[in-house]
Amino acid sequence: MTVTLADIQEARRLIAGTVLRTPMLPAPRLSALTGADVYVKYENLQVTNSFKDRGALVKLSSLTEPERARGVVAMSAGNHAQSVAYHAARLGIPATIVMPVTTPFVKVAATRSHGAEVVLDGETVAEAQARCETIMAERGLTLVHPYDDPHVMAGQGTIALEMLEEVPDLDVLVIPIGGGGLIAGNAIAARAVKPDIAIVGAEAALYPSVWNALRGEQRPVGGSTLAEGIAVKNVGKLTLPVIRDLVVEIVLVDEEHLERAVNAYLTLQKTMAEGAGAAGLAALLAEPARFTGKKVGLILCGGNIDPRILASIMVRELDRENRIVSFRLTIPDRPGVLGIIATRLGALGANILEVEHRRLLLDVPAKGAKLDVTIETRDATHANEIMSALTGDGFQPVRIAAGSSAE
Repeated sequence: MTVTLADIQEARRLIAGTVLRTPMLPAPRLSALTGADVYVKYENLQVTNSFKDRGALVKLSSLTEPERARGVVAMSAGNHAQSVAYHAARLGIPATIVMPVTTPFVKVAATRSHGAEVVLDGETVAEAQARCETIMAERGLTLVHPYDDPHVMAGQGTIALEMLEEVPDLDVLVIPIGGGGLIAGNAIAARAVKPDIAIVGAEAALYPSVWNALRGEQRPVGGSTLAEGIAVKNVGKLTLPVIRDLVVEIVLVDEEHLERAVNAYLTLQKTMAEGAGAAGLAALLAEPARFTGKKVGLILCGGNIDPRILASIMVRELDRENRIVSFRLTIPDRPGVLGIIATRLGALGANILEVEHRRLLLDVPAKGAKLDVTIETRDATHANEIMSALTGDGFQPVRIAAGSSAE
């Protein structure tokens, strides 16, 4: 292995007192949701709200004085960028960060707030890497790679040491995979301390780069994903052999399960998780049978999510749970009908959130109107009761997606 347990233990001594030893707590509500005995490591509580603080600090601390004076460069979709910028500023090291133009504004702003020069280039981290390499060559800067670096891997591996000290009898660690630095470092640490522990990777289904590399497949790689932090096309040359040797399986998680996991962390654990940070939980939700009855450790590895995206996820999840329901009625255009419907919904216990009332549409009778209504319900059973009652009243409601406008 490029990185040993001794390297990870040394990294732990180096970051002690600077990087937070985050809580590792049981999560009974997530356990009830998934069927596993779930424990969560809250890396979203780091200063930059991400585990990346660990590897970035270890790498920066390894630089020589001339390297520090010249400065560093990194490419990142957000969390690595913030960590490099923050710790570089602490250590007096100039930092330039190349970020994809698709990076959420909240991450770009946070990186700039730490004093780094931010260059936006490319649609993905892979495209940003080309610009990063150009800047590195032109200015003589040292690259702080987000995952394919022994110092970075060792820093990330300190998480597993802490987790197994807190809960020594864990059966499984489920760890998000992007380029592989997080899972490789922690697989080395965990398997050295507890050889029989299983390491499972959680990779975004739209970016199955490691999956393809391990299986020799050619699944498409690319697309807009909630888990932009692990949307990586290039697999690490150092990390891949570790994953091949120590990771027992990889679960590909789709966008719906990523959304559900983000929402579960917020509503059940009252904590913020970005898409990549919630990928481990998404794997449990996607394939619960694999983990039923096992003591599972999850790394909530990042909490930097755009508030607007988070709000959208919450509404979408309420729609999936039938707690927000939208439907369309075609009604006679005469006084009092809207009031009758509103009164009826109130009597049925529905909370009206939105009403859209249109008359000037060609598919509506001249003396009719189209009414789109969005209501809040208690649960799916309540929603079905309301729809059945409206049908019995002769309104013939047609379900539509929440937020859809009349056509």
